Amino acid sequence: MSMSFVYFAKAFGGSYMKSSVTQIERRFDIPSSIIGVIDGGFEVGNLLVIAFVSYFGAKMHRPRLIGAGCLIMAAGSFCTAMPHFLQGPYKYETTISQSVEVNSSQTILPCLSSAEQAKEDEPPSALNQAECEKASGSSMWIYVFMGNMLRGIGETPIMPLGVSYLDDFAREENTAFYLACIQTVGIMGPMFGYLLGSYCAKIYVDIGTVDSDTVAIDHKDSRWVGAWWMGFILTGGIMLLAGIPFWFLPKSLPKQGQKQKKTSNGVALEEHANFVPQEGNKEAAAAAKMETPFSMAAMAKDFLPSLRRLFSNSVYNLIICTSLVAVNGFIGMITFKPKFMEQTYGQSPSKAILLIGMFNLPAVALGIITGGFIMKRFKLTVIGAARISLTASFVSFCLMLSQYFMQCDNSQVAGLTINYQGLPELSYEQSSLLSQCNRGCSCSIKHWDPVCAHNGITYASPCLAGCQTSTGLGKEMIFHNCSCVLEVAMPPANMSATLGQCPRKSDCDTMFKWYMGVSVVGAFVSACGATPGYIVLLRSIAPDLKSLALGMQTLIVRTLGGIPPPIYFGALIDQTCLKWGVKRCGGQGACRIYDTDAFRSRFLGLIYGLYALSYLLWAVLYRTLVKQQRKLALRALANGQGQGQGANGLPKDSCPDGDQSKEELKSETSI
Repeated sequence: MSMSFVYFAKAFGGSYMKSSVTQIERRFDIPSSIIGVIDGGFEVGNLLVIAFVSYFGAKMHRPRLIGAGCLIMAAGSFCTAMPHFLQGPYKYETTISQSVEVNSSQTILPCLSSAEQAKEDEPPSALNQAECEKASGSSMWIYVFMGNMLRGIGETPIMPLGVSYLDDFAREENTAFYLACIQTVGIMGPMFGYLLGSYCAKIYVDIGTVDSDTVAIDHKDSRWVGAWWMGFILTGGIMLLAGIPFWFLPKSLPKQGQKQKKTSNGVALEEHANFVPQEGNKEAAAAAKMETPFSMAAMAKDFLPSLRRLFSNSVYNLIICTSLVAVNGFIGMITFKPKFMEQTYGQSPSKAILLIGMFNLPAVALGIITGGFIMKRFKLTVIGAARISLTASFVSFCLMLSQYFMQCDNSQVAGLTINYQGLPELSYEQSSLLSQCNRGCSCSIKHWDPVCAHNGITYASPCLAGCQTSTGLGKEMIFHNCSCVLEVAMPPANMSATLGQCPRKSDCDTMFKWYMGVSVVGAFVSACGATPGYIVLLRSIAPDLKSLALGMQTLIVRTLGGIPPPIYFGALIDQTCLKWGVKRCGGQGACRIYDTDAFRSRFLGLIYGLYALSYLLWAVLYRTLVKQQRKLALRALANGQGQGQGANGLPKDSCPDGDQSKEELKSETSI
């Protein structure tokens, strides 16, 4: 129960961070590549302490280290929320002046009164730029980075020490089921994290301090910033509670159903017979059974030999390479999936996050528990687990390939994706925002203040739409006599426009439903191979190296598979931006609209390439496992351990080591 709760807490905080990247990007006016740096701060934190925790922590009081980790994670969440209380209120970019003095209606002349807008296109002086950025706190995103790094440091002990603590206590046939149960409860964390992210994304960032009547945008607008900080306060409190039980757990627990025989370093002797040995590694196996006194000096002296033994295991090295490539694709996909759904299918960030939490994550939870049940029900060996994991990965990859053809057309934005006559633009140029219909308005081309005309075309601002007058207040403002609308619609068409970007065509909603269906099925199938894949790792290493192996895998995979992907995925996405926002102090802010076709092709193409490579490595890993098991079976027969063969060519009688070794040997070439 304690492990399940702490898995829930860490996943709750991590998924909320993922769900809030869009809001953080907009709040601090930073590009997606910087968001990648912030997201990679978690892995940087892991990198700082993982080697120490995995090796030395395995011989120390593991539950208390996990409790201390929860305390550090909570501090990281509170640090992440700190910038909201240190910087001023959020001011979104707009060319419209709002007034609340008139209750019924007001008249603004967007085109005729915008002669001063062109002056804003001039870059500010260096002195004014520095003073403005200091006043606005635009560099406060560093606190978010530091908080995420603290959260990474705190989470480090949970996986290697918690899993090894559980595996030392549980029976071998129950380990897979327990892991599946813990991961299933843990997956509830992302579900609640994404649901909380969706809820907070609909609440204005400065709730309680700003009059909502003065806010002229809603949560569907690309300038909207939700109350991202609220969720980090809640996740920090949950992490504090999750760590409390671990301060009261014993250093070790007796083995289920039997007396535990321990060496002096706390490793159960019974566990040494239940892993896949590496051929020619008899000395290492003997060393694994040697008792060594518990001291920091002895552990430090044994660190390099243990590391050498670990990386001499070819199966372990292949698992590292396979995991590394697969995690690169997964981290890049999950970090920017809400943005992909927003830009490709016209969904609001809050709705995209909500759908991921309601459909994708329950499918993942069901897949994980299904994989664990299959392992327990059929008592699969390492070979069987590898087959299940490889098959699930390949089927999910095929489903992912079909998503490429589920596309929608680009949003129709005058001067960006189409020209002012309604024809597609061949290339994007900033000057194309100006047309004959708005040249007399002296409009600024820097700002993004979209309006939607009745012809279904979005214009970057009321001025660029050539609108002459307006009525209404706040979100209800309507602009009239828009000369650029007349370029497309023949009279007597409606020449008015409303605030906000135009919605996508109706057929895009149908395509989005197909995308979600395929995505959910693919998530379930892929998750079915998660627990079997984890068992392949656990059963391929010596028990005394278990914590070190899990820690080194976490170190390598999170360093090379967790830090770079958000950065290079974000940089790739930034290249597809059609219209950048403008910071309060001038300069480039967050992207407002992307080229949908380029976004989809580059984003999915990179994911496909990484996953394809990981599946090739999985095939090599499976082939290596099969060869290794066949050699072990032949060696057993050559040593006279088998007394005959059955119809399938497998040993019939037991080995001298007992009935369990006989059963494993008989099943190595079966599923």
